[in-house]
Amino acid sequence: MGKQYKNSFGLAVVLLLGMCTTALAQEEVVLPEESKFKDPKNRIWFNTYGNIRISKRLFWDAQTHFRFEETENTPFIGQIGQIYNRHAIGYIYSKKINFSLGGVLRINFNTDEDSTDRNVVPEWRIWHQYQFAQPLYSAMIYHRIRIEHRWTQGFAEDSDYIFRNRWRYMFRAKVPLNSHKLEPKTLYVSPEAELIMQSGKEVVGSVMEDLRLTATLGYIVTPRLTLAGGLMYSHGQTLENPGEFKQNWTIRLHCYFSPDFRKVRNKLPAIHLDD
Repeated sequence: MGKQYKNSFGLAVVLLLGMCTTALAQEEVVLPEESKFKDPKNRIWFNTYGNIRISKRLFWDAQTHFRFEETENTPFIGQIGQIYNRHAIGYIYSKKINFSLGGVLRINFNTDEDSTDRNVVPEWRIWHQYQFAQPLYSAMIYHRIRIEHRWTQGFAEDSDYIFRNRWRYMFRAKVPLNSHKLEPKTLYVSPEAELIMQSGKEVVGSVMEDLRLTATLGYIVTPRLTLAGGLMYSHGQTLENPGEFKQNWTIRLHCYFSPDFRKVRNKLPAIHLDD
């Protein structure tokens, strides 16, 4: 009787271990034998960048982005994918060094036309940035380090927020084409490369979120207004499977404006309170 009980208990343990192993195997992500690149998507971004001077050292960094991506029914320009509201207070350490700290509200739209999940979910971020500029002959070289702490959520009704960090480094150059320096009425070309890494409990192997390579053509209208447009190729690992890479071709259209309220105030007539 005892021997039969031991055999039954041993069989139960073996079956339980087998079931657990099978469940773990089902949840385990299967890596492809070699890196798999998804078909590239086409996107168009309309971006505004405002550096609004507040005081001698402080400025308001106000950015708004409207990002469209193609779908099966709406190719090329596609439909709205994200709306960014990125704001920060910046500190000007010197003419070539500045820092920023602020928050982001990104509205994500579900572009899967076959999905029955929610159409819109918010995404929250805290970001800080460190930018350094250096002249090189008639050109300017920029190094930008940006760190983001982000809370994202899927479109499924019961999906929870997950937390990730983004570690971004960007190298950019501005080279004048019809002038010896970057001044009004100058056409310039701007090559740019940015590497975006990510970390967090949900990031298992998919550490390279994006590599962005961009070529931009810009025109300095006035000291306070610049218009630019360019083409960006990007690719990076998907969060679900580090062996799969997403790809995108993106047309980027930019408007840079930098009003200075201090000068507006200085132009106002003085008010004498003791008249």
